[in-house]
This record gives sequence, C-alpha cells and structure tokens, in this order.
Amino acid sequence: MNSFPAWYFDESQMAGINFEDIAQVEAFDCKQTSSTPQKEQALVKRLGISLGHTVIDLGAGTGTFAIQAALEGAFVHAIDISQSMLAYAQQKARKMGASTIKFHRAGFLTYEHNDNLGDFVITKAALHILPDFWKMVALMRMASMLKPNGILYLRDAIFSFPISEHKTFIDEWIEHSSKPEGEGWTDKDYHMHVREEHSTFAWIIEGMLTRAGFEITQANYLTPTAAEYICIKIA
Repeated sequence: MNSFPAWYFDESQMAGINFEDIAQVEAFDCKQTSSTPQKEQALVKRLGISLGHTVIDLGAGTGTFAIQAALEGAFVHAIDISQSMLAYAQQKARKMGASTIKFHRAGFLTYEHNDNLGDFVITKAALHILPDFWKMVALMRMASMLKPNGILYLRDAIFSFPISEHKTFIDEWIEHSSKPEGEGWTDKDYHMHVREEHSTFAWIIEGMLTRAGFEITQANYLTPTAAEYICIKIA
C-alpha cells in the first residue's frame, strides 16, 4: 500500500453523513432518486457500455450503476471510501446476480488501478467532496486509468448560474429540491452541502477537464445547479 505525505487530503472525513453507519447507508440509498436501476440502466446503454468493457466507478456508493453495468457484461471496479457502502453494494450485487464487480475500499486520491486500463471512468455525485485543488489531482488520476480515447462520464452538483446571483439560485435550489424528513434530501442536507462540501462552477470544472487531458464532447447543464459531462481522453 502506498504511503501519502502528511499534507495529503483525507477523503474519509466527509461532511454531514457517517457512511460507516449502516442505517445511514440504507437511508442514503433510499434518497438517491436520481440513481434508480432504471435510470442507471438507461445511462449504461446511452454510454454504450457492454460485454467486455472495463468500467471504473469512482464513488460507487451503494452500487446501483456498477450493478447495471455488470449486468450488461462489463467488468466493473467499484470504488468507495466507505466500507459499509461497499458491503451494502456487494449485498445488492449478489441479489441481482451481478458477478463481474470487484469492490475496492479507496477514494479518488488513493485508489491504485492495477488492472486493464478502463474503457470508461464514471463518477456521479461524488467529486464534490474534494476542494478544487484536489479535484484537479483526481481528474489527472482518472485520465491515467483510461485507455486512449476512453470515456469519462462526470455528473455532479456543478453551478452554471451567474456568480453575482449565487444567493438567489442557491435559495431557489434548496426551496425546490428539498423534501420532508424521511422522503429524501432535506433543506438541512442542502444547507450542509453548500456550506461544507465543495461544489464548484462549470467554467472551473471545464478548465480542469481540459487540463487533465480530456476533450469535452458533451456538456449538459441539467439545471443551474447540476451538470454532466461526457469526455474523451486525448490519446
């Protein structure tokens, strides 16, 4: 195992949620309305993931995407910093018969890929745990895991609204997205996210992607507070 300098970012100190508490992991899985089996199956097909592909899923969480990719015949490396998340994902994978997933306890900054280079790297709703400096490090590491012309898919809370209007857009986001306790992400969850996590602006993440060696082929601003990117690793 690699050792890291004392100044290295500790991804295990995530804001807001104790992902080693299995009850919180189960609650997290229920709240993930953007990550249902049907939606993840549609994304797998949209990206063209199929038999024989190698997929690296960073921040795999409770494994819904990894399972759907495996059911299409891909070999999947599912990586997450939380052992409880991984255990929960493994249990789901066994129930679904998704046998071509290898689970790794690691993060964006610590995962060492020692297998075939990936055809796809996927990261959804996870990169925001890192400050921008460390996002750039993580994106460079992702590029190193991909084959030339391999695909990176990134989706996260990414801000495309005018900076001068940030208060209005953040308030509207929280007002329209938050749910009552027990039904999804609450206003307190969103407050914590904005206050303590590290979502960034689209123009910043797009500059990082380019500098990390990617060509952005699709940039979709899903809302003023969410975006997705499909990128090709430049050979």
